[in-house]
Amino acid sequence: MNSKETDILNVILIILSLALAFHLPFELFLFSYAFLGPLHYLTEINWLKEKNYFLKETKWIWLFVVMAFLVSTPLFLNLLSGTSLASFPGYKEVAAFMNKSTDEIIMGSLLLAIGLIYFKKQKHLILFLLLASVVTITALYYFPGMALVMAIFVPTIIHVYLFTLLFMIYGTVNSKSTPGVIAIVLLILVPFIIMASNVSTSEYFPLKESVVASFNGSNFGVLTFNLSHLFVSQQEGTFNFMSVLAIKTQIFIAFAYTYHYLNWFSKTSIIGWNKNLSKSKTITILIIWGISVALYLYEYKVGFIALLFLSLIHVFLEFPLNMTSIRGIVTKIRMK
Repeated sequence: MNSKETDILNVILIILSLALAFHLPFELFLFSYAFLGPLHYLTEINWLKEKNYFLKETKWIWLFVVMAFLVSTPLFLNLLSGTSLASFPGYKEVAAFMNKSTDEIIMGSLLLAIGLIYFKKQKHLILFLLLASVVTITALYYFPGMALVMAIFVPTIIHVYLFTLLFMIYGTVNSKSTPGVIAIVLLILVPFIIMASNVSTSEYFPLKESVVASFNGSNFGVLTFNLSHLFVSQQEGTFNFMSVLAIKTQIFIAFAYTYHYLNWFSKTSIIGWNKNLSKSKTITILIIWGISVALYLYEYKVGFIALLFLSLIHVFLEFPLNMTSIRGIVTKIRMK
């Protein structure tokens, strides 16, 4: 499949993902996250490794691994707060301390990715990181809203929607594909289409008990609440998850995640992420994927907790690629 055919396929996938999201916003999100997500994490991490994580010196990648671990730990502890583990001395204090550091770690990771892409000499990189640390602490102190963006939106909606959009723009700038432009425009229009649509809550509720249990058990409502908060001011504790606003927000989330995964699998022939998959690697990935899906089927919360680190590490390892895409787009614009 050539670039043009892939772009046409992506136009179809955007329309299909949106249609399914309108029809089953909660169920589609849960399905995509559990079934498509793990396979995406595993295949992309393998591809990034083969591409040296888009870094000149791969030794830096271990910093991203450590930071992904530090971010996943408080989430892991919070999800286990209702278990016997929470009775251990110092449990709450450790969880609270690490949770407060999440936004700084994520913003620091993004700045590290920028530094690694733009600075060749190590002394320049170290100086940049020192200045970036000051900027991070200052920005988060004076603009507390940035903490929400870093901690909630970067690993989720920014990763699956904005970075996917930027990756598509980067590819289309190079290929100059008309279907690629159409796919980009359509992807940009999706949030506006959802906001302008007529949605009746009676079409979606009541949800099946299993859907509610899976959704609540994995704490996905935090994303829905905070994303809705961008459009309408809400007081904590007063948000109605059965409102039109909540439904539209969930439609967008379901669409963004589903298309993000489908976009990755559609790019097989373009970026060639499958070319370096040996027989042993393929078998290993399929076994891990099968175990992951089995855990989600056993109990969604169990699968979510088990795959939490894998999910976050693929987000962090992608930061250099995200910055490379942004740099490529800016460079192309300057050349015109």
